[in-house]
Amino acid sequence: MMILRSSPSSPFARKVRIAADVLGLAGKIEVQSTDLNDPADAIRKQNPLGKIPALILEDGSAWYDSCVILEMLDHIAGGGRIVPREAPARFEALRLQALCDGMIDAGVLMVYETRYRPPEMRVQAWLDRQGDKVKRALDALEAEPPKLTAPPDVGQITLACALGYGDLRFAGSWRKDHPRLVAWLDAFAAQVPAFAATKPAA
Repeated sequence: MMILRSSPSSPFARKVRIAADVLGLAGKIEVQSTDLNDPADAIRKQNPLGKIPALILEDGSAWYDSCVILEMLDHIAGGGRIVPREAPARFEALRLQALCDGMIDAGVLMVYETRYRPPEMRVQAWLDRQGDKVKRALDALEAEPPKLTAPPDVGQITLACALGYGDLRFAGSWRKDHPRLVAWLDAFAAQVPAFAATKPAA
């Protein structure tokens, strides 16, 4: 049994859980909750960066981050399932994954700025800079939403998780000006039951 070190609200861990379900591997992975604030949590040994997700294989080896884990799961499932083998589809999927990972990273930095700094120490210019990254990415994707394939590739899975994170942490503010992405996410959710099943409560 593989072990996924995770947290219910982590969009990066959600990527892995959705990918595992799409690939038919969910039953081979035990999801273990991780307390990143606990110095005694084994995550610091499993991933020297102390970050989730980390996938622990049956041989005890640990793999991170989410991009590597998705590639690993695709390999275990036979390859070419969620990571296309051939160009240009392969590089389009990887580029979309990189863009949407960047959106999530910027969103997480915005959350941390308000979560860990008292109001008088928050840097609005930093918040604006991260917010601009998310806005530009959303606008680019709204202009040309990616085609939804069956199964979805790593880029599409990451986009769904990025939009889901926007719903979770930013009250779905992205939806108002991005109707094509709203429709895209609805279609993804209808095709991939794991998206609803992995929705964090808070």
